[in-house]
Amino acid sequence: MLKSFSNKLKNIFTSNIDENFYEDMEDLLVESDLGASLAIEIVNKLRENSKKNRIKSLEGLKSELKTIISDYIIEEELLVESGKLNLFLFLGVNGVGKTTTIGRVANYFKSVHGIEKIVLSAGDTFRAAAIDQLKIHGERTGNRVVSQQHGADPGAVIFDTIKSAQAKNEDLILADTAGRMHNRLNLIKELEKINKIVLNAIEDQNYKKILVIDCTTGQNGLNQALQFNEAVKIDGVVLTKYDSSAKGGIIPSICSKLKIPFYFIGMGEGLNDLKPFKKEEYINELLGL
Repeated sequence: MLKSFSNKLKNIFTSNIDENFYEDMEDLLVESDLGASLAIEIVNKLRENSKKNRIKSLEGLKSELKTIISDYIIEEELLVESGKLNLFLFLGVNGVGKTTTIGRVANYFKSVHGIEKIVLSAGDTFRAAAIDQLKIHGERTGNRVVSQQHGADPGAVIFDTIKSAQAKNEDLILADTAGRMHNRLNLIKELEKINKIVLNAIEDQNYKKILVIDCTTGQNGLNQALQFNEAVKIDGVVLTKYDSSAKGGIIPSICSKLKIPFYFIGMGEGLNDLKPFKKEEYINELLGL
């Protein structure tokens, strides 16, 4: 979790409020993956607001820091709209837990929201293992899976999924995509093609493009977000492996840069280890409040 960060922050908040205090704060925020420019911006605001509002206590400063960071973070609930075909397209590089996240999201909407008509689309045809893995998640969550052979056109797989979901009057499609980044231009072209296919097939239905990011990748997660956003405008983010990292600054960093919300936080290994992202809970944990 974020205990390492909050413990270091606690040590800073036992010192005197002087320039060293603000420099230490800046270093810690950079270390927590906020990125240098955002860390400087936050600390400058903290310094200015403390003078403007005549904040003298460390507790007052901590409260002000919470307010400042909170302003950068966007929280939004991911909803399945009734009476529409909902399609959530999952993006992300290999190894971030994208396919596992799809299984968890399927389980979440079925168990928490009672959505029964869910179909999984094996759009990552680049890896045979991804197709097999999605089929396993389909079995575990009781949802059908639409797939083709390894190496098939991913756009065709997702198109077939949409058409069959429309015919069966299903509520939600959770679609996987390839995450290879060794050829960025090909990846962008492929995602642009898939996006065009989806837009033409579902028209004004509920369509979300969701980026999955591994919490342990740090600022590299922001670079991934920028590249995928270049290909298809991202609607929101799921953060995985949150339990295995002592950092979490990538959340305000991505929200600030792309103005998009976080939907879920993935923790642990099980199907139930996914929870909706809550800004208040995250900041309290980050700051050790």
